[in-house]
Amino acid sequence: MTSIVISSQKGGVGKTTVSINLAFAFARAGWKVLLVDADPQGSVGLSLTRQSRKLLGFFDYLSDDECSLKSLVVPTRMETFSMIPSGQGEGYELGGGYSESVAAKVQSFIDDAEQAGFDLVIFDSAAGLFGITRDVLVCADAALVPQQAEPLGIRSVPKMLQGLTDLRKLNPKLKILGVLLTMVQRNLAESAEAADALKELLPEALVMKEEIARNDLFLKASGKGVPVGVLQGADEFLANFNGLRLEIESKLGLKRDNA
Repeated sequence: MTSIVISSQKGGVGKTTVSINLAFAFARAGWKVLLVDADPQGSVGLSLTRQSRKLLGFFDYLSDDECSLKSLVVPTRMETFSMIPSGQGEGYELGGGYSESVAAKVQSFIDDAEQAGFDLVIFDSAAGLFGITRDVLVCADAALVPQQAEPLGIRSVPKMLQGLTDLRKLNPKLKILGVLLTMVQRNLAESAEAADALKELLPEALVMKEEIARNDLFLKASGKGVPVGVLQGADEFLANFNGLRLEIESKLGLKRDNA
């Protein structure tokens, strides 16, 4: 089983959109996917099920030893796609440093997901590299960094990548997949220039080939509580996220056992 964290230095870059639609792309390809909302804001749950605020979830697993992973899993209409909301658990210090005890619980969560038969766990994380996000990253196999194609945000990317590199001292297996440009507007000079500037700034291997364009369909999908790929007129985005899936499979050497 493989675990991937969708992580960024700042909020508002499309982490939840990427998490949901990447999970959907893997599930469509036959992977058994568990999408986990590891952000206290609960954005994944609110995007996919309006009942999420009443459900137990990931933070309850961390805080309650009696809470089992199986009891938290919320199925979707797709047999290969399940989710776990952020839940009701409180008492986790988001601003705290690395906690071995919490990291151990995160590792138990990942182990339980593997025992449950999942092929892939995707974590939607809180912005920054501290607190629960750090604890998830020190247990995960890989990290993907969404970044909005705008000038100010691009400047923070090297710092984010250095932070992830530093975390590999705690988790040597952590693979930095690269930066995924999001909310790209190629018809807007500032957005296009920011996207191209990032590609010039970083090694080619650290920038994902796929780009995610800004589009109102993502808002409509969130409003309906579905991945964008199920909406009419979303063929381009289905192709984008399928391409992203293939990039990740290649970078991690992933292959389903029954493929």
